[in-house]
Amino acid sequence: MVLSDRSIKQELSKGRIVIDPINLEDVQPASVDLHMDKRLLVFRNTTRAYIDVKEPMEGLTELIEIDEQPFILHPGEFVLASTLEHIEVPDDLVARLEGKSSLGRIGLVIHSTAGYVDPGWKGNLTLELTNIARLPITMYAGMKIGQISFLKLTTRADRVYGTPSLGSKYQGQRLPTASRMHENFNKNH
Repeated sequence: MVLSDRSIKQELSKGRIVIDPINLEDVQPASVDLHMDKRLLVFRNTTRAYIDVKEPMEGLTELIEIDEQPFILHPGEFVLASTLEHIEVPDDLVARLEGKSSLGRIGLVIHSTAGYVDPGWKGNLTLELTNIARLPITMYAGMKIGQISFLKLTTRADRVYGTPSLGSKYQGQRLPTASRMHENFNKNH
């Protein structure tokens, strides 16, 4: 069951769902609009011949900040960004991150596979931005970038995201965060 605007507002007022900062104008019929932060992780592909998922990714990306000037996302380019909002999901809900249709209609994809937000999540969401259009797209700090919806679980989760035994690698992130896939190999998972 997807939460309606009324249910989202109730969960926000109880503090069970946290979206900070929140503007109630961003609450849509069954989702909440999210905004892009000013910090981006840009891939600098000159440091490696390939990406080895078993190895740490140091030097693969560079953190940049945009303010008044837009970031230009070129066709085929991939960068990591972050939501301006800090999100917290309770143990009986799961969230879905989706792009804004107005941005999708110009070729902007906001996540490759990471649109799922587990129960227990706390942090700013990393966005996986790709331009699949034939023209560059301007990206502005603070612009509406996506929307988050919430779905009710059949029961409360026994082990929420962040539980030590799960090996949750991104809990509490505040900045766009590069892949930590190599940790799966280091722990023999």
